[in-house]
Formats: sequence, structure tokens, C-alpha cells
Amino acid sequence: MGGMGEKEIVIMYHYVEDKVFLKDMKYLCSNIINQLVQLINNDSIMEVEAHLVGSGARNLITQNSNEPIDLDYNLMIIDSEININNCREIKEYIRKQFNVILNKNGWSDCMDSTSVLTTEKRYFTKGNPTEFSLDLAIVFNNRDGWHRLIHEKTGFTAWDRYYWNLVPDSTDLFDRVADIKDEHLWNEVIDEYLEKKNMYLRRQDYNHPSFNVYAEAVNQVFNKYFD
Repeated sequence: MGGMGEKEIVIMYHYVEDKVFLKDMKYLCSNIINQLVQLINNDSIMEVEAHLVGSGARNLITQNSNEPIDLDYNLMIIDSEININNCREIKEYIRKQFNVILNKNGWSDCMDSTSVLTTEKRYFTKGNPTEFSLDLAIVFNNRDGWHRLIHEKTGFTAWDRYYWNLVPDSTDLFDRVADIKDEHLWNEVIDEYLEKKNMYLRRQDYNHPSFNVYAEAVNQVFNKYFD
């Protein structure tokens, strides 16, 4: 029976500050993602480019206590021979290509989760032993904003739903980032991003992927100074 004197332990996100570890982790993971981009673009089925979420700021990689780190990448579809509305075929094509690159580099096949393709956890045998993995979201942009590919699982594969989910208020995201940086306000986005990550953690709300939180932080700072 819990006593009244017990305190609730709240684990919070913080920014990863080990610069050597960050450099090595980013180099390894970005190398794999760049190989994937080259493989897809050389296949003539699809044209893509990839971005580390929040890569415009060096320190947007967060960690929850000492838990493993998820490095979030967006794979953006520029053009596709596959109908953009055929979400199942798009995700299956990218998943298979991703596995080719992962296997080539000695990694196991990725796992297909609701909103990302995620890799096994890895760690460096020297230096910082923190485990890390790659989360790859599939996205595209049109006049309505940024869309994220969702795989809604039902427990029976044939009934699974695949669809594009619009990231709220993401229409002018890149332009807003540029305006914020021009006015040297980027540190406010960094602070706001961390605050929002922790807010959703306290609420145990796991329906806000990093890219959505990033868009929220950018919009909040932009609206504060430019509207």
C-alpha cells in the first residue's frame, strides 16, 4: 500500500550534450540514411531526400533520463512513379529498400511501426555506451502542408489502414524557420521544443511525434514575434 509520503518520480527529457557521441552517432546514422536515399533515387521509382528532424539546430536531440536515444529522420518524397495515394505500396517499397541498406551495414531488418520505420538499438563499444536507434518517417509536402504516412494496424494485415496524416499548421514551416533564424531567435525554438516534449511526456501523450512537436515549437515562436 502506497504511503502518503511517497513521491512521484517524473522522468524528463533533456538535450544530449556529449558532442563526441553526438558527432559519431549522427555520422553513422546519416551515412546509412544517405545510402538509402542514393539507392532509392538510383532506382527511378521514386525521388526522395532525407532530413534529420531539427537538424537546423545542433542540439535538438533529446533523451529521456538514461534511456536509449531515437534519432528521427524524415524521408521526403519529391516525386514518385507509385501513386502518392497508394500508401501501402509506398511504405512497403521504402521498407524493403531500407532493409537492403541496413543488412549491407550489418544491421537487422527494420520494424514497421505506426508512423515510422525503426531500427534495432545499437551502441558504441568505446566512449559513451548509450543505446540509439533510427526512426524514419515518410513524409511529403503540398500546398496544404506536411503529411506523414501512417500505418494503422488492426491485428489482421489485410485490414490494416495506410493513409497520409496532415501535420497541423505546417504549410510554411521552412519559411518560418528561415525568418526565425534571420532574427537570431532560434534559441527560443530550442527551449520551446524541449518544454513541449516534456509537457507531452508528463501527460503520457505519445501521439505527438518529434516532427509534430518541432512544427508546434516553430509556429509558437513565429506567432509570438511575427504575427
